[in-house]
Amino acid sequence: MTVLRSLASAFLMYSRIPMPRVEWKEENRRYALCFFPLIGAVIGGLLLLWQQFCGLLDIGVIVNAAVCVLLPILVTGGIHIDGFCDTTDALASCADRQKKLAVMSDPHIGSFAVIGLCSMLLLQFALFCEVRNYYVTAVGYVLSRALSGLAAVTFRSAKSEGALQNFVKPAHKNITVTALVILIIICAAGMLPLGLWAGIAVCIAAAVCVVIYRAAAYKNFGGITGDTEGWFLQITETAILAAVFFAGKLTEVPM
Repeated sequence: MTVLRSLASAFLMYSRIPMPRVEWKEENRRYALCFFPLIGAVIGGLLLLWQQFCGLLDIGVIVNAAVCVLLPILVTGGIHIDGFCDTTDALASCADRQKKLAVMSDPHIGSFAVIGLCSMLLLQFALFCEVRNYYVTAVGYVLSRALSGLAAVTFRSAKSEGALQNFVKPAHKNITVTALVILIIICAAGMLPLGLWAGIAVCIAAAVCVVIYRAAAYKNFGGITGDTEGWFLQITETAILAAVFFAGKLTEVPM
């Protein structure tokens, strides 16, 4: 039952998918991060279903791309975008570490967050207008969350309290790390038959995002927080989408 309650806790926190309510205690969140990537599987599945629907009704590329951008927001309720905006404001403040953490905790949104969010969504929309390998893209939603969960339990935390710590502290670290590493390997291996060059490009892009994330979080905040996790997830999903796009374009170039 602890496993099922951990599953429900993960979906209740990181999605808007209806789940049975569970008591908010550490025991019920012990394996929650193991199930975090399943939310990405839901997003990826909906993306593929949407493509089938578009094919049946001959829906144009603009409407198609717009819904593709909105799907993760509808499923998650925008929780990761909130972290992206807070972190963007903090990084743009050019202040010292403590001030940046304070900026990140401010519930108000700043101009740099608006600029960053609009730029990211516009870029995602443009890429979705061109991307054709939706299977690799769908797996990317699982991969990004597996990497995010792995970072949560292995990277240094900037704060001893907060939303992230509600899931990190009670987590069974060895089981969580093992489960997420296995899932990352499955995602990487599974993408290759779906598109060899796209899969390779996605793995490289995701690895680069992890390196950049760790360096940026440690330098600017002294570690990671729940907000930086959202920032990382959004950056990684955009990078994965760009990798699929460029891999597709490169394979179309005559040799």
